[in-house]
Amino acid sequence: MRMAILLAGLAALPAFAATQAANPFFALCHDTHDAKKRSLTEQAALLKELGYDGCAHLWLGGLPERLKTLDEAGLKLYQVYVRVNVAPGKQGYEPQLKDAVKLLQGRPTGLGLLVSGGPASSEQCDERAVEVIREIGALAQASGIRVALYPHVGDYVQRVADAVRIVRKVDRPNVGVQFNLCHFLKVEDEKGLEATLKLALPHLFVVTVNGADAGARGAGWDRLIQPLGSGSFDMLAFLRMLKGLGYAGPIGLQCYGLGGDARDHLARSIEAWRELSSKPAEE
Repeated sequence: MRMAILLAGLAALPAFAATQAANPFFALCHDTHDAKKRSLTEQAALLKELGYDGCAHLWLGGLPERLKTLDEAGLKLYQVYVRVNVAPGKQGYEPQLKDAVKLLQGRPTGLGLLVSGGPASSEQCDERAVEVIREIGALAQASGIRVALYPHVGDYVQRVADAVRIVRKVDRPNVGVQFNLCHFLKVEDEKGLEATLKLALPHLFVVTVNGADAGARGAGWDRLIQPLGSGSFDMLAFLRMLKGLGYAGPIGLQCYGLGGDARDHLARSIEAWRELSSKPAEE
């Protein structure tokens, strides 16, 4: 009997290995438009109940409390988003960042940098960008954490290629790139998705996803940020592409702009994530 059970378990291993990798799955911007206006404690309890691995935190305010509430719920903080200004003569980042990175020491948390201060997708401010980001990278390295440039529509770092260009110039092992599906679909050619992922891959620290419509370049966020499982974009093909390229890092669920009770869209998305993750990595 014991042998039969063992053989049955071994027989199941190949099928398990062929499914999508269990990337850590966290929520971001899940609280920005929550009609219930949940406290940080209530947010942590909801994420724990639904089965998320943790969340991200927007800006530096309230960071100690966010960490405390996640620790109490047994969850992890995967990112803290920080604004960076690379305009000549401007303060590059908030002074509070120096204290914030000390709080993150020993955690799986990274910094997500939204880089503004110059014309979108230009190289006009690269010299200043490299200077500021190297300084942030050094602060982060002292706490053993990583930094990812966050391509954002309208920012100096708007496209993935912008982030890769600057990361190569910064040339620090703890400074890399984040891929955000909604921002990619907003400004880039969907046909270049795989090529863009391959470009980012040597530096790719974080990926964020959400439901979206295919072929909606330039469309509004109502089409480009939907609960996972909604929209016509082929999310399964995208996750298989990531798996095929060898990406095994954290994946965040972009929730910005999703209104109503956050429980509703978070529950829909985690259900879709589980279904997608149960699919074979290849057909």
